[in-house]
This record gives sequence, structure tokens and C-alpha cells, in this order.
Amino acid sequence: MIVLAIETSCDETAAAVVQGGREILSSVVSSQIAIHAAYGGVVPEIASRKHLESIVPVINQALDDAGVGMGDLEGVAVTRGPGLSGALLVGFSVAKAIAAARKIPYVGVHHIEGHLFAPLLEQPVAFPFLALVVSGGHTHLYHVEGFGHYTTLGRTIDDAAGEAYDKCAKIMGMPYPGGVLIDRMAQSGNPDAIRLPRPLLRDGTCNFSFSGLKTAVLQHLQKHPVTLPGQEADDLCASFQEAVCHVLAAKTEAAIRQTGAARLVVAGGVACNSGLRSRMKELCGKAGVELFIPHPLLCGDNAAMLAVPGDYYLTNGFASQRSLDVTATWDMDLIKESMK
Repeated sequence: MIVLAIETSCDETAAAVVQGGREILSSVVSSQIAIHAAYGGVVPEIASRKHLESIVPVINQALDDAGVGMGDLEGVAVTRGPGLSGALLVGFSVAKAIAAARKIPYVGVHHIEGHLFAPLLEQPVAFPFLALVVSGGHTHLYHVEGFGHYTTLGRTIDDAAGEAYDKCAKIMGMPYPGGVLIDRMAQSGNPDAIRLPRPLLRDGTCNFSFSGLKTAVLQHLQKHPVTLPGQEADDLCASFQEAVCHVLAAKTEAAIRQTGAARLVVAGGVACNSGLRSRMKELCGKAGVELFIPHPLLCGDNAAMLAVPGDYYLTNGFASQRSLDVTATWDMDLIKESMK
């Protein structure tokens, strides 16, 4: 199928045309980072309004780049949730309108489900596999047996890893989004300079917690202020990143032992982080596990990733009803039931 995919779950307006669920004919992402930077984070109302302004031009560009027209489309895949309700409604409403006008099926896809299958846009990944999804709003471990068949092994009980990165960057006086800056500065710092906590490291579960780590950084800065740029700041960034990557790797290693997984997918925006990519390569090398990490352009929010599960659902008759609505929260373990 030639599928138009649309993503508007947060602050990126994205559209892509993908053929056969694997071949990217086009992928367009319009970011709102510069707009939200002034507020130190995403403002939901502003995000929704910018999606309204950008959605049609972005879709038109995706169609033009792919060299196809509306008449060539055979299905539409769109993020149904989770995400910001107002932002989701923009993309979802447009997707339903296109599907109705062209008399083609559409399917509402789980945002994280898209991240899970982003590597398949570059190479085959056999089932089953273990997946670590790390982003600004999610830090989850899943056992993936097939499309729609997911078991949650662990999740964050408070802040997601990406959220902790951005909050710590803000505490240090860096502009939003600060996760990339922490990664960059960490490469010049000493990861052993400051001993920071490893939350839930030995609790016997695959769950995560990063709120306490963020608090530890704040308490350190209250006693030992740093100046940007500077070696002390680099050391703090390196120590923070080491703590995060240590926890992510340890929990993933525990999940590998629990499931006996032979393959690991690491996806989501934080999968771009150099420290995490290095740590996961080291872990998988020692464990004899095949590692799949998408290209950085496919790690952040994009629409092409939605077309992988979207194509599967559409070709297997799991199109969504016209009455379906968006959902700000959506448990991955319930996707199979929602597709019946």
C-alpha cells in the first residue's frame, strides 16, 4: 500500500508517504522548538495552534516530495495517542477527513508503537524482540511478539529519562531543549567526578525512576554552583548522563535475562544520545544480543515510523471506525483488544 502517515502528538507536525510499510518515499517534519524555547517547554495551546497552521503545508510537501497525489493514496495512518489532546486532534481530524474524501481506510496508531518499529524502515527485525523506548515522555521496556502483541516489562514511575534531561538542563541554566546540550557537554566531562544516585537500580523490577536523580542535581548545584561553559558544568553533565545510562543499561540487561531476548530495539528521542548508544552497543556485545537503533532522524517524532504498524493493520483489515477519537493516555498492552 501507499500510505500517508501523520504525526501531531506533541510539538512536531509531521507527514510521510511510505510504500509497503518499509520504503520511505518522503518524510517531512516541521518543528516548533524555536517557538516553545521562550517558555522553557512545550505549551499545549500554542502547539495545537501551530499544528493547525502547519498541517496542510506539511502534508502537501510530503505528497510533492514523494511524487504522488491524493488519488494515489491507499490508506492513512495517524497518531491516535498518547499525547497532547489538542495537538492529536489536529492530525487525527485531517486524517479522517482525507480518508472520508478519498474513500480509503485509515487507522489510529499508538505513538510508541511507531517508535518500536522505526528500525524496520532501515532493515528487517525478526520477532520476538525486546524494546527500550526512551523519550521526553516515555521510558518503557516492552517484549514485542508481533504487531499488536506487546507486554510491558517496566516503565518509569515518575519522570521519563528525556524529561529528566531537559529539567536538569533547565536547572543548570541551559536553553530548551537541553538534552542535546547535556550530551554534548558530557563528552568533555568526567563521568566519575560527581556521585549521583541510581534510582531503583536494585529493586528487583524493570521499572525506572528519574525524579530523584533530578533532585540530586538540584541539590548539588545549590552547594556547588557551576558556570556555563566550564569544566565543572561538563563534569556534572557527564556524571548525570553516566547515572541515566547506567540505570537504563542495568534494567535492560535484567529484561534480557528475564525474556531470553536475542534482539534489542532502542528507540525514541533519547536513542540519539551518544552515551546511551555506546552503552547499549557494549551491553549487547557482551550479551550476544543483536542491537537495532534507528538513524537519528527516525528516533525523534516523525510520521514515517507510524506507517510500519499502520501498513500492517490496514492490509490486514484492522481499519479504524469513523467514530474513533483521540486519547491522551493509551496502554500499549490494550492495543490488541482495541483492534478487534
